[in-house]
Amino acid sequence: MRKHLYTAALCLAAGLLPAAGAATELTRGAMLANSCAGCHGTDGHSPGAIPSIADKSSAFIETAMKEFRSGARHGTVMGRHARAYTDEEIRLIAEFFGGESQ
Repeated sequence: MRKHLYTAALCLAAGLLPAAGAATELTRGAMLANSCAGCHGTDGHSPGAIPSIADKSSAFIETAMKEFRSGARHGTVMGRHARAYTDEEIRLIAEFFGGESQ
């Protein structure tokens, strides 16, 4: 929980999250997905060589993240990122990018 509060504070400071009192309500999935923005883009459209995840289904994203977490899928950075998330958090991130939470 502490890690996620730290992440949210950094995102707020960087302007990635709305300030308190903003009209837009931030879902937990959106907050968790902010940690993906640096590589995959804020909307899942990668700004560079990293694969975009915007057009992937939530099932694909959830499966891929769990495979990264278990080591079944190789990645230079994703295994370390995915190990930090619970099954519920992975589901929320996948739903955010898959469009189910919007």
